[in-house]
Amino acid sequence: MAEIKVPELAESITEGTIAKWLKQPGESVDKGEFIVELETDKVNVEVISEEAGVIQELLAAEGDTVEVGQVIAVVGEGSGAPAAQPSAPAPKAEEAPAAAPAPQEAAAAQTTEQSSSDRTIASPAARKLAREKGINLADVSPVDPMGRVRAQDVSAHGTAPKAPAAPATPTKVAATPAQDGRETREKMTRRRQTIAKRLLEVRQSTAMLTTFNEIDMTAVMELRSRKKDDFYDKNDVRLGFMSFFTKAVVAALKKYPYVNSEIDGDEIILKHYYDVGIAVSTEGGLVVPIVRDADRKNFAEIESTIGELAGKARDNKLTIADMSGGSFTITNGGVFGSLFSTPILNGTQVGILGMHTIQKRPVAVGDNVEIRPMMYIALSYDHRVIDGKDSVGFLKMVKELIENPEDLLLGS
Repeated sequence: MAEIKVPELAESITEGTIAKWLKQPGESVDKGEFIVELETDKVNVEVISEEAGVIQELLAAEGDTVEVGQVIAVVGEGSGAPAAQPSAPAPKAEEAPAAAPAPQEAAAAQTTEQSSSDRTIASPAARKLAREKGINLADVSPVDPMGRVRAQDVSAHGTAPKAPAAPATPTKVAATPAQDGRETREKMTRRRQTIAKRLLEVRQSTAMLTTFNEIDMTAVMELRSRKKDDFYDKNDVRLGFMSFFTKAVVAALKKYPYVNSEIDGDEIILKHYYDVGIAVSTEGGLVVPIVRDADRKNFAEIESTIGELAGKARDNKLTIADMSGGSFTITNGGVFGSLFSTPILNGTQVGILGMHTIQKRPVAVGDNVEIRPMMYIALSYDHRVIDGKDSVGFLKMVKELIENPEDLLLGS
């Protein structure tokens, strides 16, 4: 008989949700076969059985939250003979008697709190501030998508106002919308809960501003039209606009390095690598896989990497490694027809570029008015690190490079 436990998922992930059981009690399972799908804050993970046999019982139901190391199923010997119906999750250990001495309870609570705090991933500055304020790091909600607690998270936790007590709900005689079928209530998925939490934390913990510009897409569209067939024949991947924008962003980040940084306490971390996140919309929500070392990749390699990551995102096959880190993000609302938007910063990053739909508009070209394909672009940035001069300069450089795409080709 073997126990199926929740495996180690990632350094910052300590729990997940049972999304779907792939095997039921009484069904046979081979060694290495997937038996359950777990949903975490970032990705879905399929757990395998380490032993061959028959599923004897399931110790957690779909929708239950389970922790790393927790036993969730039992595999016994056999060849698929019918087994008993899944039993209820194992009961919790009996609580300690109420009459236990108070000093022992206080010591146990202090030990538990210290252990939980020690397991939390946090910067040295955050740990120091937490000790000074008497805050348990396990209670702090980090902005970092990988779960690392930073000093500003501790400060925000210490100053966050407590929610007022909910007033008593008066008894209603009339039927509510939910009762008469005009409303339905559904639980947010774990990923959607995480997205909502992170976005709200970013808005509350950064000085986010957005600056705008517009790009005449004529030159890059003509270049793409001329080169796309040869490009595909040579590289077996299609030439899109994302590689042009990724190259332009990398060039602008090199000129304006503080856009490629983050804040940690009272320090600014300047990143000398260019891992560009590409936002991808999936049925489960928005995910941001990373194009690693984008400065070292040519157009074909960037297009191939983006295509591979987008396919994995749609098939729910992204791994934690695919989305870890990242120094800057590009999001393209234009694929949905968005004309204008203000993108929200991604985690601890201090800049994000928003692309939008291409729309033909009359523009002044010299002394004439011409119809040109135009795109609005937006840069949201953390004003604590980036001043207006750098933000405007960064966006202007992206604009100039896209309007003169030969410069990008020469630079690559």
